[in-house]
Amino acid sequence: MEKFKVIFYPSNKNIGVDNGTTILSAAISAGVYINSVCGGDGVCGKCKIKLLKGQVATQPTGSITTKEIENSIYLACLTTIHSDLEIEIPASSALDLEKTNSRDLDISLKTFYSESDEIILPELKDSEKTILDAALTRKLYIELTPPNLDDKTSDLERLYRAITNITGISLIQTGLINIRLLGELLRSSDWKITITFIEKNINQIEIILVEPGDKSRENFGFCFDIGTTTLSGQLIDLNTKKVLSSRAQYNKQVSLGSDVISRIIYAQQPDGLEKLHLAVSEGINQIIQELTEAHKINLNDVTSIVCAGNTTMIHLLLRIDPRHIRKEPYIPTVNFLPLLKAAEVGIKINPHGVLYCVPGVASYLGGDVTAGVLSCGLHKQPKTSILIDIGTNGEVVLGNNEFLIGCAASAGPAFEGSGVNSGMRATKGAIQKVRINPKEFNVEFSTIGNILPQGICGSGYIDLLAEMLNCGLINKIGKINDLNSPRIRKNEFGNEFVVVFKKDGASETDIVISEIDIDNIKRAKAAIYSSVTTLLKHVNLNLTDVTKFYIAGGFGTYLDIPNAIKIGLLPDLPRDKFLFIGNSSLSGARQMILSNQARVDAKEIARKIAYLELSVESSYIDEYMAALFFPHTDLTKFPSFNS
Repeated sequence: MEKFKVIFYPSNKNIGVDNGTTILSAAISAGVYINSVCGGDGVCGKCKIKLLKGQVATQPTGSITTKEIENSIYLACLTTIHSDLEIEIPASSALDLEKTNSRDLDISLKTFYSESDEIILPELKDSEKTILDAALTRKLYIELTPPNLDDKTSDLERLYRAITNITGISLIQTGLINIRLLGELLRSSDWKITITFIEKNINQIEIILVEPGDKSRENFGFCFDIGTTTLSGQLIDLNTKKVLSSRAQYNKQVSLGSDVISRIIYAQQPDGLEKLHLAVSEGINQIIQELTEAHKINLNDVTSIVCAGNTTMIHLLLRIDPRHIRKEPYIPTVNFLPLLKAAEVGIKINPHGVLYCVPGVASYLGGDVTAGVLSCGLHKQPKTSILIDIGTNGEVVLGNNEFLIGCAASAGPAFEGSGVNSGMRATKGAIQKVRINPKEFNVEFSTIGNILPQGICGSGYIDLLAEMLNCGLINKIGKINDLNSPRIRKNEFGNEFVVVFKKDGASETDIVISEIDIDNIKRAKAAIYSSVTTLLKHVNLNLTDVTKFYIAGGFGTYLDIPNAIKIGLLPDLPRDKFLFIGNSSLSGARQMILSNQARVDAKEIARKIAYLELSVESSYIDEYMAALFFPHTDLTKFPSFNS
């Protein structure tokens, strides 16, 4: 098949592609990330490109000449390539994922974790600590007694015997590759070796690697939270159980769809599943490479990885077809995965290194929720609490040490800064706090990093809506009132409010909030609130029966609780009931890489959580519709707002 060269500006990246390839697919292959919220369905209109030179087609049967299309704007997902091309990616369409090579996202790391976080592991009895309080992979230095005419034990049995003498464990196994190399390795190393092993079961281990000499001091691992929008990871010293470094970056799958449904649909396209897999595995490898190089750690000394993520993210990481997740009766291929080799999914650590995926619950309640419950200890508490993970996929778990029930709310990406006109992630330049003068409607704000504003993040939108309600700028259904202010103006879909004029910010346009933006945020907050009330109603409990609300998610550090209550995102309860816990998914994954007991607990949590499918729950739609107001149709539920 004929191939053509495509050059993308301003990055100057180029790639050769087959005739008929879409510009969006070519961009992805070239490492150029174009905003495509709908995953290439041609309905979001975000992937606009300017064609500078070449021949393309917007219909399967026809083409357009260079002269006719020069400097015209097209959607990358609907335009196919039929000659060598030169393409410009406008700033409004670009996803600057390459920023993650720098420290530009470091300011937002505080919304996920702190490198000084105390690592809390399950309490164990003294008799259990040797085995259960153990990292996923451990190293053991052994000096073997060489064979002689009086001791003719085979090399492998000799090794097993030495391990049993040191650990007390007698059930030991290893693979053929290690056995083949063992004879020469033992003799060339003067019978002094280091084994890396994993625990298969209680009092049973598997040797995954045998090395010459004493390598026991160099044993490292990574834990990851694979979020729909953000990928975050930590480098762990498995011997000292210390976090050495942390890093976050965008999940590069966002260029193929903003939510799990659009990505599941994209996975059905030719090579779609492979592209989605590579987007996340390459992101993981990038973080691994950056942090190991920063700490001068050899990749061969990285022996294990733990990944937590929603069910779709884990399927895509492992190249497992996710199509049945979105089809009734919504069954994933797998919730409980065996221990895998990291190399099987393209993760570049020691070739014998292992990958542990946190067990999930259901199609829309994954291992990130399991890790979150483990992290906050909800499953061990005698009193009833709720975990709310506010993100692209909002998840809620209610329960105590006797029961757990959970559900997933289709919140969408609004709180992640996507799907709204001036939205952005909680990174430098994002407006995070807002105050509005009720007379002149002048806006005061603060940005992350204290630099000129580029857009608005999730917590900023919550503040903004609360202030607009206070000032009478919007009514209870989210319509912007026609008031005498230069900040209020018409657009093609209704009114919009100018938060920051172009001259006062770092954006190419005015930073605004429109009635469509407000509607998107309103649906997101209604989904979260109604999922909480539906869960409680399902088990015949009231909001007053809940003693603690654990709030997890990226914007927790900046979230103003009274404002979140004012818009109806959170229930109107005493403020001391709400506790921010940051990235609980990553925190739980960190526990699991360091403690076998944590991994045992995670399996029990995943099995214990009863999943409530909101789409078939009779009361959910009523709860949701009632929450599509600010703060709610029933103001008796929000006495603070009504007073």
